[in-house]
Amino acid sequence: MKVTDGTTYRMLQTNLGRISTRLEELRNQGATGVKFNKPSDDPAAIRPVLTTRTQISSTERYLETMGISLDKMEATDGHLDHVENILQRVKEISINAVNGALSQPDMTVLADEVGQMRQELLDAANGMVDGKYIFSGYNEDVKPFIENPNYNPNPPTDPLNLNPPYDPADSTTWPYIYQGTPNPTELEITPGEYLKTNLTGNDLFMGISNDVMQAGGGPYASDPGRIDILSVLTRVEEALRAGNVGNVSDANEVGAGGGLKHQMENLDIAADQNRRLRSQLGNRASRVETAMTHQEDVLIDLDQILSRYQDADAIETFAEITKQETAFQAALSITSKVSKISILDYF
Repeated sequence: MKVTDGTTYRMLQTNLGRISTRLEELRNQGATGVKFNKPSDDPAAIRPVLTTRTQISSTERYLETMGISLDKMEATDGHLDHVENILQRVKEISINAVNGALSQPDMTVLADEVGQMRQELLDAANGMVDGKYIFSGYNEDVKPFIENPNYNPNPPTDPLNLNPPYDPADSTTWPYIYQGTPNPTELEITPGEYLKTNLTGNDLFMGISNDVMQAGGGPYASDPGRIDILSVLTRVEEALRAGNVGNVSDANEVGAGGGLKHQMENLDIAADQNRRLRSQLGNRASRVETAMTHQEDVLIDLDQILSRYQDADAIETFAEITKQETAFQAALSITSKVSKISILDYF
């Protein structure tokens, strides 16, 4: 079979094109560090690469949301620490008032300080993180606690009672009203596992559990062994201004503030309530940190899997580039020599 010049040139051109295309692919790999840039480069690797990329994206979202939630939990713990310090200071003031022979002007000075502590407690209860109220449950844009315009601090026997007097069993008579919801925010830390990442104002400050409020049927009373912390500080201030130091068994119990000695017992309940919920929040924060560590390890493993499928070996790639460049130069040399051959050389 005769091989014409045209056939020879087409074969040479095809060979040059093949080597040139391969050299271009290798140079792209060397520049990008990726084995393939389109599905046709390696069809078998496309599915595992896309699946791994999806898992990496999902893991990164988990880490991002958990990091934001952990920041909020740490900020919440700072507010709870402030509440602890407030309750401790009010307890010190109450002990001083009960044990010291103080004049009424001195009691008024202490009452003014407790009033400032009460305002600080209210500020903590209405604390915000990233422009959102942290103790409002789902209503993050609504201030959780406002003053009750119908609050009546007078004892039941006072003829000036225009509104129902303060009643520990009736939340509508308490000095502050809760406007949030009894629904804590939940975070998905792993697929299918949800964790409460905040505390609701009703649970922390009013002593009313979320389950009770979610069931409805108010007005509410604090759960057994718990108390409305804002009411305690309000009534401590009232007792100090009235000089009412009596305890539960005293006749003065029905006086302003319900008796300072009785409120000291309530301060202990309030402090224990704050510490217990703070401990629960700390346990949840620890779980979030553990979940973040696990997801970071998962992300490292996924990166390794993705690298195995798509990353090009730099040494092998550049060695192959050198090999293909040599082959390309040889092909060019042969082509140039063949193009000079003429039939007249044989006559």
